[in-house]
Amino acid sequence: MRIDIISAVPALLESPLNHSIVKRAIDKKLVEIHVHDLRDYTEDKHNKIDNYPYGGEPGMVLTPQPIFSCIEQLQSERDYDELIFTAPDGEVFKQSHANQLSLKKNIVILCGHYKGVDQRVRDELITKEFSIGDYVLSGGEIPALAITDAVVRLVPGVLGDAESALNDSFQDNLLEAPVYTRPAEFKGLKVPDVLLSGNHQKVADWKHEQSVKRTKERRKDLYKKFKKEH
Repeated sequence: MRIDIISAVPALLESPLNHSIVKRAIDKKLVEIHVHDLRDYTEDKHNKIDNYPYGGEPGMVLTPQPIFSCIEQLQSERDYDELIFTAPDGEVFKQSHANQLSLKKNIVILCGHYKGVDQRVRDELITKEFSIGDYVLSGGEIPALAITDAVVRLVPGVLGDAESALNDSFQDNLLEAPVYTRPAEFKGLKVPDVLLSGNHQKVADWKHEQSVKRTKERRKDLYKKFKKEH
């Protein structure tokens, strides 16, 4: 899988992409991640990539030329399954989207910045638009990292335990059950007996019950979806 991330501030992406699961995926050659600096594609003599919006609003907008040039260059080298834009008014990114994207071969993620990008970019180039929540960030780099991390960990071979991704929260519209580790007792607080029983079926049943209970208490919206499907 290959992910190309286009950013006005590529330095914001450096550290998260060079640690933990994403770095391991890159080292295993299961994933390629390439970050592109928009300023490398501008034709402006002052190296500008933004300008004032028409209509007199405050703030700045990413201009279309460097974005078109960057994406056209990438598309001349390979086909892309999705061109994603991170925006507050995009569809809320969910686990189901991560599952779908993990099956793709090549994707582009364009990070918004300032007040966003010229609408012509969105109209002509973008195939999907995602938001990670109802709040405003300084740029699309953090959402791009969130999407990248959520997708990469689902690529076969990335995680050590082949089943761990399937048991994560939000798969099946359920939150994950409580988890415990050694010691079995700490400051008088004990691990539930069922987890120490060695009975795999009982453990699985307990985890499912706890998962449903937690979802019902904390995320009634997800619980309704779960009940509808079951």
